[in-house]
Amino acid sequence: MRLRKQALGNRNLVGAKVETARKKKGMKQKELLAQLQVRGVDMNASGLSKLEGQIRFVTDIELAALADILEVSVDYLLGREIKELR
Repeated sequence: MRLRKQALGNRNLVGAKVETARKKKGMKQKELLAQLQVRGVDMNASGLSKLEGQIRFVTDIELAALADILEVSVDYLLGREIKELR
């Protein structure tokens, strides 16, 4: 496993959560990329690495696909807590 050479960026909120959820599922980046391709999201290894490193913007389509594949909510990826309605 390679260690990140660059510090985390500030271009997205979801990168660190994507990486954490992917690793919890025991999924390699290559496997995540294949699942994205199946869902019509064209991303290469460099793009995913930059997304996880928070140095690349994330589109809404990518966000939805990542949440589905990783079986987490979009709110989780965005670091938001779901508050109970009153």
